[in-house]
Amino acid sequence: MNMRPMLCAMALAGLTAGSVLPAAAQAEDAPVVVELFTSQGCSSCPPADALLQELAKRDDIIALALHVDYWDYIGWADSFARPAFTKRQKGYARASGRTAVYTPQMIIDGTHDVVGNRKMDVTALIERAEDRPSPVSVDLTRSGGTLSVALSAKAPVGAVELHLVRYRPEAEVAIHRGENAGHKLRYSQIVTDWDVVARWDGTGAFRTEVPVNGDAPIVVLVQKPDYGPVLAAARLR
Repeated sequence: MNMRPMLCAMALAGLTAGSVLPAAAQAEDAPVVVELFTSQGCSSCPPADALLQELAKRDDIIALALHVDYWDYIGWADSFARPAFTKRQKGYARASGRTAVYTPQMIIDGTHDVVGNRKMDVTALIERAEDRPSPVSVDLTRSGGTLSVALSAKAPVGAVELHLVRYRPEAEVAIHRGENAGHKLRYSQIVTDWDVVARWDGTGAFRTEVPVNGDAPIVVLVQKPDYGPVLAAARLR
């Protein structure tokens, strides 16, 4: 974990065109969602990036790398970073009562956070998450430029948000400045777009359609508002 004094003191602040997936492709069932907050400018992050790449090979896990921008000041601007991803990490911090953020951090199913390069701790939290049944069923189908999302709940779960995520499966970056200067690093599951596309009251069944472009993998998360737990997720690759 990179805990430079400046980071520890940081106050909590406020689709491309292309070919499409096969029509009516079916989503994978009930995976655990692992969000990694990372940066090309963080010297403690490469082991966490490698761990995420390992986790991404598992069908029971949706692994997502969100590159943050608050390390850019030390001399290397992360080419994948987005202010929105920093905002999401700070939102999780607020929800859990913390006043600072750090890298590398993994969030498991929107509920538990862990230092992202501690493999045993990450594995334990994933196993705990797998023991919890999902209260919501998610089905995704895609036909051309339209994604259909169908949700159902056996019992009311309360208001939720539907998050549509697109990611780049992998990339290699030569780092020329900052803490990782001189290294060529491989990244995976690089989130490129993240949008809330619908809201649902969490009762009965729900269906919506969302326009999508390009052949990047698609992830849909069903998450409680204000950075709450991820109740369900599905993916089309």
